[in-house]
Amino acid sequence: MREWSIEENVLNLKYPLAGEPIHLSTNHKIAMKLSSSATTILEQITANTKLGDIRNIAKRIKTDHGLAMELWSAGKFLPRMLAILIMDNKLVSKELINDLDKDMYTHPVDERNQLMDWLMANQLTKNKKTIALIESWENSKSALQRRTFWYYQGRLRWTGQTPPANTPALLTQIEANIAKEDPAVQWAMNFTAGWIGIYDKQYRARCIAIGETTKLYKGDKVSKGCTPNYLPEFIAIESGKRGL
Repeated sequence: MREWSIEENVLNLKYPLAGEPIHLSTNHKIAMKLSSSATTILEQITANTKLGDIRNIAKRIKTDHGLAMELWSAGKFLPRMLAILIMDNKLVSKELINDLDKDMYTHPVDERNQLMDWLMANQLTKNKKTIALIESWENSKSALQRRTFWYYQGRLRWTGQTPPANTPALLTQIEANIAKEDPAVQWAMNFTAGWIGIYDKQYRARCIAIGETTKLYKGDKVSKGCTPNYLPEFIAIESGKRGL
């Protein structure tokens, strides 16, 4: 089976030496000659490879930043998803993040959002320095970074933990800017407003009013078992599930 072939090859690969210099060129492509290990992985990853396969490969490799940069340089979605999982978190700098961000714009919208979400979940939220970066992106020129700022704020509420103290300021910004934002950023702002409205009752009416005013996602069809993104429906359904 193809899945076994990928994993079997990974177990026998010799990876580049840790600490090898990797340089990004000005056109956002990585200028390097691929190692045999990177070439073998790229040959094995196909359109039929699933994210579960990618996770299994990453578990076997663990951390290899040099290999991650090689895989990223291929410019393909699944190798880049694998690259994110095996990056050395200590080497994920502001400069590297900005380069990765620019590279993500070569992908279709769904892929670029998934790449950034994957980067956030598996690298950026793992240490205080990169969390501080996320928290600085509210007014970034990059829509991907602004989306990440809002998605991160929503995830903090989604967990049901004590919400940060910035909720009133966030709602003020959502009310002022959501209607004119990039669609991907709109989704994340809406997501944040939704989870604020679910867990923080004092702001529930205000969050519902955002949806009623903007009418974002009103009437959108959703798959069976999924919750509509339209804020009045989203908040009512999800707070009801939780008895809130």
